[in-house]
Amino acid sequence: MFIGHFGVGLAAKKIDPRPSLGTLFMASQFIDLLWPIFLLLGIEKVQIDPGNTAFTPLNFLYYPFSHGFVSVLIWSLLFGLVYFAIKKKLKSAVLLGGLVLSHWILDLITHRPDLPLMPGSEAKVGLGLWDSVFLTIIVEGLIFIIGSYLFIKATKADNKKGQVGLWSLLIFLVVVYAMNTFGTPPPSTEPIAYVGLSMWLLVAWGYWIDRNRSNVNVQN
Repeated sequence: MFIGHFGVGLAAKKIDPRPSLGTLFMASQFIDLLWPIFLLLGIEKVQIDPGNTAFTPLNFLYYPFSHGFVSVLIWSLLFGLVYFAIKKKLKSAVLLGGLVLSHWILDLITHRPDLPLMPGSEAKVGLGLWDSVFLTIIVEGLIFIIGSYLFIKATKADNKKGQVGLWSLLIFLVVVYAMNTFGTPPPSTEPIAYVGLSMWLLVAWGYWIDRNRSNVNVQN
């Protein structure tokens, strides 16, 4: 899942307007932001295997530290604790920890049984939505559309940058999603890691958008 995770981050602004969109993106994509680092360090492994599922050619061989259920629980707790230590906002900290965990839950729906439960365990889970390209696009597209709608309702543009910045991001995400869905598989696994690292730029884009948009009906 790709734009679905961003959709959840966008929707979270309606629940709690205080965290920046960049922080919401960082939380909702956190384990995918860690994963390419672990790939480059050789800690986790992925293989290009066309036909592995109908939707993606990636075969996730070993990634218990970024995507293992117990590991994600720990990352969720740490993310929330760090935010609370800095901002002293309990509701926001709980929400952000939940966003980190939401990534694993959505991956559980889409992945084939390749999600490990914990490091050292052979048990793996996954409901296999990726076996259907059509259903994957429908489910992920709906999450993204609903999340985008909720974000737009929860904020307003302060200037042209706030309007253009948001819509250019939404269009960019859809275009990247279409390219990943219908494009050719990457030639090797190393570019996957570097493309994954580039998602930090989308986090920065979220912070920039948030600086040019105001929250609607913020309650103290």
